[in-house]
Amino acid sequence: MNCAKEDLLLYAVTDRHWLNGRSLIEVVKESLEGGVTFLQLREKELDDESFLKEAKELKALCREYKVPFVINDNVEIAIKTDADGVHVGQSDMEAGDVRKRLGPDKIIGVSAQTVEQAVLAEKRGADYLGVGAVFPTGSKDDADDVSFETLKAICEAVSIPVVAIGGISKENAIKLKGSGICGVAVISAIYAAPDIKEAAYELKEVTKKIIG
Repeated sequence: MNCAKEDLLLYAVTDRHWLNGRSLIEVVKESLEGGVTFLQLREKELDDESFLKEAKELKALCREYKVPFVINDNVEIAIKTDADGVHVGQSDMEAGDVRKRLGPDKIIGVSAQTVEQAVLAEKRGADYLGVGAVFPTGSKDDADDVSFETLKAICEAVSIPVVAIGGISKENAIKLKGSGICGVAVISAIYAAPDIKEAAYELKEVTKKIIG
């Protein structure tokens, strides 16, 4: 499955921290209705059985909306659910190894903070890059800050699409204009919002202006 730039416009990453008693499938459905174009299932705490069940449900939902569905880090779950791909960090399995496991037709996303990491990830078979944190974020403890200059340099150094991640909201997203990104990846900007569908819609509109 090829990773088209337009698919990465509004990239949502799940986080059960914001569920407030609701089911993950319910909040993801609302975000898809609002216009999310790409979904990453991120689970750090769930046992494998629950993770697998959830991944299958979300994959089916993403199919309905014709939105690519990838799994964070867990190559096994991605293979078992026939997900569209995997997103890995710098400390996870290296892109070349993931490609060997998944085969040529799956999407592989890699997190990068430097031009060197970005170029290497592309060389080893990444289909897109997630670069950040571009703004201070509460979602990820280990996310290093990436300046606008570095983000722009990464976009110029690689030919694969780049998505900015980290602390992005509809208020500050406009600051990323001119960087060369093809989309934004968010967690709380959508899933912590009182109206998830509306939050996704508004963020998508702002992002269109950035990359236009």
